[in-house]
Amino acid sequence: MNGNPAWADDVKDASDAHAAAEANDESDDLPQSFVTGGAFVLDVPDTPPAIWGAGGEVLWAEGESLIIAAPQGVGKTTVAFQLVRARLGLQNEVLGLPVAKGERVLYLAMDRPAQAQRAANRLFSKDSREILDENLVVWKGPPPFDLAKRTDILAAMCERAKADTVIIDSLKDAAIGLSEDPVGAGWNRARQRALAAGVQVLELHHNRKAGTNGGEPNTIADVYGSVWITSGSGSIISLYGEPGDPVVSFRHLKQPMNEVGPFRVVHDHPTGISTVQHTTDLFDLVRSGGPDGLTARRAAESLFDTNKPSAAQVEKARRKLETLREAGHLIRHEGPSKTSPATYYLQLRQAS
Repeated sequence: MNGNPAWADDVKDASDAHAAAEANDESDDLPQSFVTGGAFVLDVPDTPPAIWGAGGEVLWAEGESLIIAAPQGVGKTTVAFQLVRARLGLQNEVLGLPVAKGERVLYLAMDRPAQAQRAANRLFSKDSREILDENLVVWKGPPPFDLAKRTDILAAMCERAKADTVIIDSLKDAAIGLSEDPVGAGWNRARQRALAAGVQVLELHHNRKAGTNGGEPNTIADVYGSVWITSGSGSIISLYGEPGDPVVSFRHLKQPMNEVGPFRVVHDHPTGISTVQHTTDLFDLVRSGGPDGLTARRAAESLFDTNKPSAAQVEKARRKLETLREAGHLIRHEGPSKTSPATYYLQLRQAS
């Protein structure tokens, strides 16, 4: 006896047998894990298919993992169970963006499962029992192995649960020693094996105790652990506030397409529902500028709530303004010199 669950060994044996069969295949057909160069390079959609999001605003792309990083008590699990509810087809949107319906969710409630249970109970009604019994499977407590050491187990658990979505709550309980690169690389391999099997992966994680600038975490470097944790993920969201805060900040640190936000999220704790409190409306900013219009720098000051926006923040604001211009909503006037900033104005519509 090796102490492993029988189902985990069964799945590993089947995987090994499949790999051996592919290695010994002498036909001219490429094994299933290969794709042709033309298909890989050219058969790419203009915008990534979204699990959560639409068009260019994608928070969770199909086939890429999403990390939601936050201090404890700031609402990671609250948002996660709203995504569960949407994947089960019981709601259409989370934070104003659509969520694609899935088939079955495996929720690994490894970090304080009783608290996760209370968070879910606030969100689901008693008439949801049949859907929950059919389409949600929950693992309570520690996993059967360190998932960064046995990189086959995460995919095996998903297969055993017949799940097309897995939510890891939280990453610190899935693998020990996340600050070490070998552990981070092991976890990334486990994550990629699940993704390759067609499972959509959401990871709840933690920030460092303070951001690199000593304040709110607002860069990928502020996510705790090895660089392999963040580098292998397709999208990273940071929620930040104090434990129990009803209003927390939302930042999209790594994007599959366009940056979403930043904005503030309101958690209605009695109902378990989260909403976007306010987003800076660039139309209102341009309109309020009147004859002076709006520069990218002044847009960045409002978007990022700072008097000294970084060059990157100004560029992000400029891209948002350019998107509105390209859609025909704004016009751009160049400055009097090459170093003068461009100014944006509302596009006036002629009466028909």
